[in-house]
Amino acid sequence: MVIEEGEKGGPGISEPIGKAGTTVKDGIVSSLKGINEIEAEIVSLVRNTVSQTLRATGGVAGEAIGLTRDVVKGAIQATEEVGTGLVMSTRSVAKGVIMGVGDVGGDAMSVAGQTVKAAVSGAAEIGADIGLVARSAVDGVVDAVKETGGNVEKAAGVAVTGAIEAAGSIGQTAVRTVKDILLGVVEGVKEVANAALPRSGASVPAPPSPAKSPAPAEPLESSTVPKGRIRSK
Repeated sequence: MVIEEGEKGGPGISEPIGKAGTTVKDGIVSSLKGINEIEAEIVSLVRNTVSQTLRATGGVAGEAIGLTRDVVKGAIQATEEVGTGLVMSTRSVAKGVIMGVGDVGGDAMSVAGQTVKAAVSGAAEIGADIGLVARSAVDGVVDAVKETGGNVEKAAGVAVTGAIEAAGSIGQTAVRTVKDILLGVVEGVKEVANAALPRSGASVPAPPSPAKSPAPAEPLESSTVPKGRIRSK
């Protein structure tokens, strides 16, 4: 019986798929291609909107931060109306923001943190998965900085910090969720994430060990010696 089941399992994997399987495969491939096209369109839309708006306003730093929040909020409202796609679009929006700011010579690092903050806060407002949205926004920042030749580790560190700060205003559960997912997911910048995230927990185990060691030996010996001397007298 066991041999027959094994024989069934082996050929089943290598057998060519039938008409139904081919239909599903082709449908998924075309859908994924469509998703890639949509993502590219979102990046282009956000990038052009940000760069054109900053050129019109003179590209002031304060304008860039306010514009970032506004763009991310608009994207979140759009996905809320459609009912899906927030995680996917967040990466594209974040990428478009960073590239748009870079097009006009703006400070991409300061905008990176604000972009992720706005994404996490917006996700919380509509009840979306904060961890996945934070991951998506950080990935978008990293993508943009890679393509523009900037300091990827620094940008990722700023983005991760922004995600944690935004989660902190929501609650400790949100902070833990964001920390866990960013520690496991941020590619190529794990050292930055590890350095930034566990600091609060690292300081807890240090103090108890030195407090225990000096107490036992010396005071007991010194207290017993004089007692012996008193008895001899």
